[in-house]
Amino acid sequence: MNSEFTIAVHCLVFLSMKDECMANSEDLSQSVGTHPARVRKVLSVLRKNGYLTTKEGAHGGYLLSRPSKDIKLGDLYRLVAGGSLGPSWCSGESGSTCVVSSNMQEVMGGIYDGGEQALSAYFDRISIEDVKHRISNGEECSLSKELLSTKDRS
Repeated sequence: MNSEFTIAVHCLVFLSMKDECMANSEDLSQSVGTHPARVRKVLSVLRKNGYLTTKEGAHGGYLLSRPSKDIKLGDLYRLVAGGSLGPSWCSGESGSTCVVSSNMQEVMGGIYDGGEQALSAYFDRISIEDVKHRISNGEECSLSKELLSTKDRS
């Protein structure tokens, strides 16, 4: 998973909590905890794909162009991080006489593709609004505790 996905989600949740107020890249980068240029790179992709509108100038910034309930994490994942689940290198050589070596890349490619599809499907069920509610309600902590207590019962 690459960090652009987290930056995209963070910025969109931040903007959704600001309602109709704009935020500039300095405000967003301070909240994200990274360099403004890095945030602007991700925001540029989001703007080009219709998630944000911008206003230039001294009082400019970014504003959501869609309701947060309509922005699904699956779409964001595919947009900024699709394909990042698989490694940049895989063992083996397709022309090898070794049966493991000659098939490893293709087999692992299919496994990673299945993981990408499952992850995307999971993210498709979560909206920016859902993330905002989890943050506002402190649900991450309660969900973690719930998962731990479920494991203890097993």
